[in-house]
Parts: sequence; C-alpha cells; structure tokens
Amino acid sequence: MIQTFDHCDSSERWLYTAYLLLIGVAYLMALSYLYTSYQGIDGKAGLSVEDIADNYYGNRSGTRLEAALRGPMAAYISVEQRYHVVSWLAAGATRNEYEQIIRPVLAERCIGCHRSTMGMMSASGPSDLTSYAAVRKVADVDAGVSLHTLMKVSHIHLFGIGLLLLSVGIIFRRARLRSWLKTGLVLLPFVAVFVDIAAWFLTKWDPVYAYTVVIAGGFLGVGLGGQIVISLYQLWLPGKTEKGPDGSS
Repeated sequence: MIQTFDHCDSSERWLYTAYLLLIGVAYLMALSYLYTSYQGIDGKAGLSVEDIADNYYGNRSGTRLEAALRGPMAAYISVEQRYHVVSWLAAGATRNEYEQIIRPVLAERCIGCHRSTMGMMSASGPSDLTSYAAVRKVADVDAGVSLHTLMKVSHIHLFGIGLLLLSVGIIFRRARLRSWLKTGLVLLPFVAVFVDIAAWFLTKWDPVYAYTVVIAGGFLGVGLGGQIVISLYQLWLPGKTEKGPDGSS
C-alpha cells in the first residue's frame, strides 16, 4: 500500500514542496513565453485561436516575412518602414529594390537579432535576414512552421514534458483521493500532451484544429495544476488517512 503524505517526515515535505513550487513557477513562465511568442501573429493584439492557426497553418494570403512584421515583430519597425517592406514583397521582391530600400531598413531594425545562418522560421519570425538570398526564402507565401521544425520541437516536448509529468505523478500518488479520481488526474496531462502535439501537425493541414491545440493545452494545465495544488495542500494540511469504498487511500 502506498504511504500518504501524512507519513512524510519534515525533510521529505520540504523536498516535495520545493520541487512542486519550482515546477508551478516554471509552468507559469512557460505560459508567459507562449503568450509573448504567439500573440499578435494575426496582426491583432492579444493571443487568439487565429494566432495559433497562423503559426502552424500560416497566412496563405501573405508572406512569412510580412506575417512576422505585422505580428510579433511589429513593435520593432516603424509603420513607414513596414509599408516599404510589404510593398516590396507585393511587387515581387526584386534584388534592385532590396539593395536600395529594403536592406538599409533590415540592417537598422532586424539584422541585429536575426543573424542566424539556419534560415529557418522561429515562433517570432524569420531568424536570418542578413542577405538577399536569406530574405528571399521568407518572401514566399506564409505556410507556417515547417514539418522539420514541428518534428524537432515535438520530440523535445514529448521527452521533456513526459519526464516532468512522471516526476510530479510519483509525488502525487501519495495523495488521499478516490482511486478513479487519482488515476484520472495522473493520466489527463499525458493524454493532453499527446493530443496537443498531434494537433500541431493537424493544424498545419487544416487550421480548424487550432481549437484542439487550445483545448488540449487547457486540459494539460488542469491535470498538472490539480496534481500540484492537491499535493501541496495535503503536504501541509494533513488529515486522517481515509480509505475509499474500494479500499484505496
């Protein structure tokens, strides 16, 4: 039979508490990072389902560079400069105009940060704007993040979040709850992560699945947050160990 939090000594209580609080703060920071990374991609203030759809599916009516300049990078370029860049893109993104007008704008506003040689799209926009050839790669229709990037990010998330949920679940298994509720809270974030990441790929195919990304992310927060809050509560406000009707504690 698994011992409950009532059986933890002082050092064990503080160990679990410190870890759970750290994970809780890290999760809040992750939410803040997601908000600042994706809000405004659709050209409107705040984070919306359209921002999620535009990130994965893209804005097929415009280019990737334009989407970045109208979205997360809008604050880093003046309205007039953005107009010049967008007009250049609409006119065919020729080299002559690039050298005369666009290159000075990018040198002043963008190249200081976007100097990567990878030439790939990040959540905040194109990562390499140091040459005409690099800029030309993001002057095509915005089709969202590439499949290569999705596979890279998804396997990192699956490994990392999987281990995180395992460690929190190992602590949470000491909670005094009915067996079905405890099992449900343990499994919920695992299922949510799988559905969330699967929906990334589906959203690249059809933007309607962006709603699935949002809903699955919400269930992940409920499952992980529930385990953390219940564990912290029972760590410091222990009660009598009670058995449920099925004999579980």
